[in-house]
Amino acid sequence: MGNKPTGTRAGNAREPSPWLPSPVPVSLLSSDAGTAGRTYAEPSAESLLAAYRKMVVGRRFDEQATALARQGRLAVHPSSLGQEACQVGAALALRATDWLFPTYRDCVSLVSRGIDAVEALTLLRGDAHCGYDPVRHRTAPQCTPLATHAAHATGLAHGERLKGADTVALALVGDGATSEGDFHEALNLAGVLKAPVVFLVQNNGYAISVPLSEQCAAPGLAYKGVGYGIRSEQVDGNDAAAVLAVLTTAVEDARAGGGPWLVEAHTYRMGPHTSADDPSRYRTAAEADGWRQRDPIARLESELRARGLLTDAEVKAAAAEAEAYATDVRERLYTDPELNPEALFDHVFSSPTPHIADQRAALRAELADLEDC
Repeated sequence: MGNKPTGTRAGNAREPSPWLPSPVPVSLLSSDAGTAGRTYAEPSAESLLAAYRKMVVGRRFDEQATALARQGRLAVHPSSLGQEACQVGAALALRATDWLFPTYRDCVSLVSRGIDAVEALTLLRGDAHCGYDPVRHRTAPQCTPLATHAAHATGLAHGERLKGADTVALALVGDGATSEGDFHEALNLAGVLKAPVVFLVQNNGYAISVPLSEQCAAPGLAYKGVGYGIRSEQVDGNDAAAVLAVLTTAVEDARAGGGPWLVEAHTYRMGPHTSADDPSRYRTAAEADGWRQRDPIARLESELRARGLLTDAEVKAAAAEAEAYATDVRERLYTDPELNPEALFDHVFSSPTPHIADQRAALRAELADLEDC
């Protein structure tokens, strides 16, 4: 007699279709609408206008930060040029009580969430690990190691639910991060716990210089969610209306107890990986030019104009606001910060250990010797 399944394991099997993403990326803008497997409520006119203004300001801020890096005012700057719909959509989909878990490329998302621009750039300036108060802004420090913050987002979301809060965590990751073990561990944990967390993968085509085709053989990164029992979706990441619609749905479904979501946004990094990168070494100008035709700001502006929701005066006002914002950032970053080298030891342990005290004393003595020179 052969061993027969008891039915317990078989009974645990679930139909995968509810977790599968739409067959094509969700798109709502009339200029490039796609057919999706699910339907999403279109954002209000007020939401789209707010997104437009924040995208215009965010792009000008990003351009200014890139210029500051070239001038030596920042150590480096990872531009998010072309990814504004994802950056702003993530910020607008959250409530003030929710948590955002950003990467090093997500400064536009930070300023869209209301964080001071200079504080947002502190990490890239090399002044401190995090220039803003994470608790006050409900925004975790920017994460440079790929995907390590994904598990943090899952843990925080689960912990907040245990405390009775209706908090949702949204973790921003890049396509390269989906190849890391931390990403898969975070998804597995989130699926098992049904944690109220949303993972937004900004698939910009390249993990530094490695194209997606050499990273993953799956039909899309969104399909990775079904393996962990996570509801998944893919969206046109250059369609601000679609990004906002999908993320708002995902966040509110997670808040209501529907469990985690994995959203893949198909977008493109129009600039270099960082200000120290030369993208011409691994991609063609024709490829980049093709994506410029799908510029997220231009697409949204065109749609809003066609609906009679945006006038020339409002476009000029948004541009003026963006320029004033960039000017303020530039002027404040031209001033050298006043740093205390001993602050390096302030937040290593809640109570300084003997070896930390010894190191502080050694640094203090070295600084005193320099003053005497």
